[in-house]
Amino acid sequence: MNMLWHLIKIGGVTMVVLLLMSVVSVAIILERVIFYRSKSRLKRKDLMLKVRHELKKSGVNPAMRICKDSNAPFAQVVYAGLSFFDCSEKEISNNMERQIIIETVILERFTSVIGTIASTAVYIGLLGTITGILKAFHDVSISGSSGISVIIGGISEALSTTAAGLTIAIPAVATYNYCMKKIDEFVKDMELAASETMDLISAIKK
Repeated sequence: MNMLWHLIKIGGVTMVVLLLMSVVSVAIILERVIFYRSKSRLKRKDLMLKVRHELKKSGVNPAMRICKDSNAPFAQVVYAGLSFFDCSEKEISNNMERQIIIETVILERFTSVIGTIASTAVYIGLLGTITGILKAFHDVSISGSSGISVIIGGISEALSTTAAGLTIAIPAVATYNYCMKKIDEFVKDMELAASETMDLISAIKK
């Protein structure tokens, strides 16, 4: 706690902003990593094998229950397709496309926040650097001396905010890239699952 107060005292208002950003960033990073891992437990191939087996053996309702019991995004897309089993192929396809959009929106939640933090933390740290240097010059002009004891406060503020900005931005950038990669993988799985579901429904209806 004393260390935190010392950092705030050195960095001033800029450090307070950076610390708040760090709290938000860490919370989102943990939430997104846990969220994506929970959504990745089931493999698309395994689900589609189970759905294909149930459709041929027991019909649509048991296959839908398998999808409903899973929280994987592609499982919800398959469920959306099977729920329109008795409708036309166009209606089935449209319903799955709508579900893909819904699932993608859920997957993208908070990613814009972490992206904003990743892109702005460095600049806020840089702002702290500039204000710290200006403070050092101001202290020199007031004291009329340029000794290290005069400028140490401003330099400390400049260096601490720069370090804090980088410390926040680097993991935020890495997390944002991780999120984008995972979302891309989920979308591909949903599109493939939708295509496979259409083929299954068409084959059974023949």
